[in-house]
Formats: sequence, C-alpha cells, structure tokens
Amino acid sequence: MTEAADDVPAADTSTVDAPTVDADETVDLLQEMVRIPSPYFEEAEVIEYVYDWLDERGHDPEYHHVSEPDITGYEGDNVVARIEGSDPDAPTLLLNGHVDTVQLVEDWEEDPCSGRIEDGKLYGQGACDMKGGVASIMTAFDALAELDLAGDVLLTVVVDEEGPYGLGTDRLIRDGVVDDCDAAVVTEPGPILAQEDLDNPALLLGARGRFLYDIEIEGRAAHGSQPETGVNAVVEAGRLAEALDGMETGDHPKLGSGSVCPLSIEGGGQTLSVPERANLMVDRHVVVGESQTDVREQAEALVDDLGLESDVDIDFREAPSDDILYGPYVTDEDHPLVTSLADATRAVSGVDPEYGYFSSVGDFNYLGDRADLPTVIVGPDGENIHGAGEFVYTDEVVEVADIIADAAVRFLR
Repeated sequence: MTEAADDVPAADTSTVDAPTVDADETVDLLQEMVRIPSPYFEEAEVIEYVYDWLDERGHDPEYHHVSEPDITGYEGDNVVARIEGSDPDAPTLLLNGHVDTVQLVEDWEEDPCSGRIEDGKLYGQGACDMKGGVASIMTAFDALAELDLAGDVLLTVVVDEEGPYGLGTDRLIRDGVVDDCDAAVVTEPGPILAQEDLDNPALLLGARGRFLYDIEIEGRAAHGSQPETGVNAVVEAGRLAEALDGMETGDHPKLGSGSVCPLSIEGGGQTLSVPERANLMVDRHVVVGESQTDVREQAEALVDDLGLESDVDIDFREAPSDDILYGPYVTDEDHPLVTSLADATRAVSGVDPEYGYFSSVGDFNYLGDRADLPTVIVGPDGENIHGAGEFVYTDEVVEVADIIADAAVRFLR
C-alpha cells in the first residue's frame, strides 16, 4: 500500500449537505448498460441509452461528435451534460468515464453481456472497466443536480477509450469542451491496475505514460541456402527486441519504474529467401521526466551500441495527430480535489482512503497531462477486466457514487 505524505492537510471533520445516491437505481442503471454490447467503435446504442437516461431526468444532455476519418474512419458521439453553479468564480469539476469495452471475449461460459448479479458481483464485459464507474458518476451527477452548488459539474460520458487512440476524450480536449474545468475525476477501476496492492476505497493520484515504438529494420535479401551473403532483418529485429527488453528505464518516487515490452516482430515470408525487411513494435511505459525525445534517443543509442548491419528507423505508432500522446502525470496529494475526496471517503465509508498510482494508461493521461488538469482515479473494483468472467462489486459502485457526490459538494462550495 502507498501511504499519503506526512504533510497532507488534516482531515476536514465538518459535515456537508451531500446527497445520498439511490443504490437500487445505480445498480439498475449499471445492469442496463452492461446488457448493451459496446465494443469500441460500436457504442451508438449505449450512448443513446446514456443520453436518454439523462434527458428523462431533465439534465439537457448534448451529443458531442467524434470524427477520425483518416486512419480508423470512426464516427461516433460522446454525451455531455452540465450542472450550472451559482458562483462564476467557483471551480468546475469534470466527471469522466467511457462506455466502450474491449471486443467481446469468446471464452465466456455465459452471455458476455448478461448483467447477472450473484453474491454482490455484477457480471459482463465492461462491467468493471468501466460501466460500473460510469453508473457511479451518472447517479452522482443526478443527485448533485438537486443541490445549489457554487461551482459547475461537467459530466462527459465518452467513446473509444479502449480503442487505439482514445478518440472520445481526445475530442473533448481538442474541441475545448473541458477548457473551463479545474480538476477531474475518472472512475476507472483503480486498485486492480495500481502499481502496488490497494483496497478500495482508494484514490489513485497519477499514472505512467506510454509510447509505442514502430521500428523498421532493413537488411539485405539473399538466397536462403546462403544466409551469410545477406543481412537477415528478422534476426536483427530479434536482437534489437532482446536489447530493448533489457534496457534501463526511468524511475519516479510515486510512479515507480518505467517498463519495456516487445509486442511483435513481422517480416520475411518468402521461401528460401533471407528476409530483407522486418517491423518491430515495442511498448514503452514511462514516468514523469521521460519525454518522447528521450525515448527515441535512448533507442537510437541502443541500436548504435548493438552494431547492427541493418538500417534501423526508430519511429512511433501512426496517430491521427502528433499531440495524441499518453503522457505521465502526478496530482499533488494536497490538492483540494484530493482532500475533498479523502474527507468524503471518511464521511461515506468511515475509513481513510488508500493512496496509489496507476500502472498503465487511459483517458486520465489525456486529462492529467495534455489538459493539465489535476486528475484523480477513483472507481469500483472487480476482477477479470478485459477477460471472460469480468465482474464489478455492486456495493463499490454505489460507494463510489456516494463518495463522488460528497466530494463534489466539498470541492465546489
């Protein structure tokens, strides 16, 4: 467990007029969303459901169009709604979550979108990652709309977080939708993907970043019976993959160490021919202080040290725009949003929250790094995310909704 720093401000023991979220409505909402299949790029039905749910409760939601015509050809919509506060000088809080899932896994022994509830667990693809968290912010938002808040609450339910580029939240930033926000809560299932063992209620105050090397290796073709007369690009790619796998990475006192993971080598294929070209894809997770320039230069230096005979071009995965990057970030433990969430946790759950940091990447990186928003991950936990048998704990879905509603009142007053 990662403990909070000793200089974190003392707990606020005062009570606030925070609403109590309807537990049954929260679980019912989650169950209905889980029953709607929504692999990334196929979210239209669940997005319409989210829009209608908010509209029926008088929240005046809007569709926010997401378009990426060049690489994916994707067209979709986020849903955005706002609670207007009474004080224009008060902060604005962003609540963000995604309704897309990974592609439906074939190994399920039941309907992957059953929404079945058993022993306090709700099963289905995306139940934990992260329709549970979306249900939490939606019912918290609905409850907060009944109060007279000083600041605004902006709710964004987005598409394509699980896809290759996080197009939904990227478009929020690109279109200026979150420009007036002062801090963000993202309700991903934090403990299961934390750097260290955590139990809910937990606040995750940052995340590592990620780059994806796309490396081209060009050797020299020759007859396969005389490999010594050519330069085998596949063999050279293997040598480079092994070297990258063992390379040193950065360290950070909060985020831990970076990591390198070769993902694929593609090349060759002709009978009795030395492969002249290969492609190597490598995942590189980074910590604060490691830039894209650093990451490129480190790989280039490693290539030089290996003395490969091939020509090697170090580049990164193609993206719709150069600024679509998952940068690392850390939110200060004494930021008012963090202390508000901590005090709300004590009020709702009767315990101090645990503190930690996320090991991988998501929309929170776009908000914490690109949008420069203090961003906290707080979400319901479960197991088997991205796999068969995925479930979320229903009591944690409700608890997170109550914590967020209480924290919003504290942060926006």
